[in-house]
Amino acid sequence: MYLQQLSVINFKNYAEAGLVFSEGVNAFTGDNGAGKTNLLDAIHYLSLCKSYFNPIDSQQIKQGADFFIINGVFDKNAELNTISCGVKRNQKKQFKRNKKEYNRLADHIGLFPLVMISPYDISIIIEGSEERRKFIDNVISQTDNRYLDELIAYNKVLINRNALLKRIADTGRYDPDLLAVFDEQLIASGNQIFEKRKAFMESFTEIFNEHYRFLSEQAEQVDLVYESQLLQDDFASLLKKSTEKDRALERTTMGIHRDELQFAIHGMPMKKFGSQGQQKSFLIALKLAQYSFLYRQKGFKPLLLLDDIFDKLDDKRVTKLMQMVSNHDFGQVFITDTSAAKVEGIFNKIGVDIRLFDIKGGEVNA
Repeated sequence: MYLQQLSVINFKNYAEAGLVFSEGVNAFTGDNGAGKTNLLDAIHYLSLCKSYFNPIDSQQIKQGADFFIINGVFDKNAELNTISCGVKRNQKKQFKRNKKEYNRLADHIGLFPLVMISPYDISIIIEGSEERRKFIDNVISQTDNRYLDELIAYNKVLINRNALLKRIADTGRYDPDLLAVFDEQLIASGNQIFEKRKAFMESFTEIFNEHYRFLSEQAEQVDLVYESQLLQDDFASLLKKSTEKDRALERTTMGIHRDELQFAIHGMPMKKFGSQGQQKSFLIALKLAQYSFLYRQKGFKPLLLLDDIFDKLDDKRVTKLMQMVSNHDFGQVFITDTSAAKVEGIFNKIGVDIRLFDIKGGEVNA
């Protein structure tokens, strides 16, 4: 699978642009603020129906315009698929495949899988557990749309259960029957999500370890550990035991919404004890493991987007990464960097052809 063409109208800082890509490595180069990352984000929209950086669609519309349109043509098993995304201010997002609009965006997720590696990914390490759960959910959702359905259902019930707990606290009227209904619904979706997360982590951890060992040349010992309250007890028992605590705190304290991924280096938290270089290597290994997992599950190669990562790694790790990216395990790759000469030099060194796009103020020169 690869992206043949991309066109954008009124998207971020682009009035209009059209690009035709190589099946291999494509690089967007230019000054900071020129719009390189915006093109990666447009590609992300085509795969996952949303921006990688900002959840509010209307904020992607170019200043002074009323809409944006992104179109792309994917070649998948020699079959062309035209994907289009349109957003008008104060209107529902339109998302189409071969001119047919989706009833549910969830039906598109996973058809054209993608992995993005960006400086913003540091939030996975330094921010709260929600960022790490999002990472797990993003990977699984691209291979199992039933998982996404259960996740949506779980979160809706969780909101309702928390609202009931607050109402009980505000009014003093306890409604055990309604709480039991919410518990039953939460357990049904929560157990399925837990089992899928657990199975995913069992295979993903091994893949991650392989990638980190290669990137670091086995210089460091790192650990990736999945933690869930449901590993200690069944969900129904956890909810029953926590009823009084939940009423006191007015929120649900047990469940898969409290799951965590622990990152460690030499037995210590990566967040506190990992150097910047070690944290970057850890993140890249996570994302490359995501790529490998998707490839194995899908049977074809996802897109790989690398946003401004050369400046964040030492030369040895850059070379290692490019060796991995340029071998036959990877398909189409998109890269951003400020220096065309540097990107050309890196790929000339390993004998890989590259298509360069010069980006200046929202305009593209191939």
